[in-house]
Amino acid sequence: MRKIKFLIKHGLLHIYIKKLYAKYVQSNEVVLKDVNQFFTVRKCKVNLSSDYDKFKHLIKYYPSFVFVFFWRIKNSSWLMKQLFNIPDYNCKLFGSTKIGGGLCCFHPFATVINAKSIGENFEFRNGLTIGNKNNDNNLLPIIGNNVIVGANVCIIGKITIGNNVLIGAGSVVVKDVPDNVVVAGNPARVIKTIDAV
Repeated sequence: MRKIKFLIKHGLLHIYIKKLYAKYVQSNEVVLKDVNQFFTVRKCKVNLSSDYDKFKHLIKYYPSFVFVFFWRIKNSSWLMKQLFNIPDYNCKLFGSTKIGGGLCCFHPFATVINAKSIGENFEFRNGLTIGNKNNDNNLLPIIGNNVIVGANVCIIGKITIGNNVLIGAGSVVVKDVPDNVVVAGNPARVIKTIDAV
């Protein structure tokens, strides 16, 4: 009986992966950027050239990609949860937050993301809090392109984080951050300037 359930599940999984790719990935530039960025950043050790093969590999073996993908397409039906084991990371990505393509995360446990906008190639780790100040949704952060955030970081208030920024683990960011820098600490401060990407 277990073998039959296994075969049914994996047969359906293969069919649904093709359908998901055709419906949500193939002609969606933002999701394609997520696929390619995730595949690159996570250093997948398989040599796959087609976007479909990369998508199939990620959706089968990377739960954090599964989480991001189903958040993107806003479909986490009972069937999808059963087939793809959509993880419950206790992670809240607010639907009102606009996030550019290339979103990538590592173990997004205990994370809340509520920003005005986040640019392309945003990479984050567990314990991230991005949110408003004084419960006012007009006081939300704007985050640029190519921003990498370490674990247990807080980004709070109506601030702007520039492009090509690295934010060190455990930082508390409450002031604007310029382009091309590394920031760290509580409160976060610039500790290094980096070359533009």
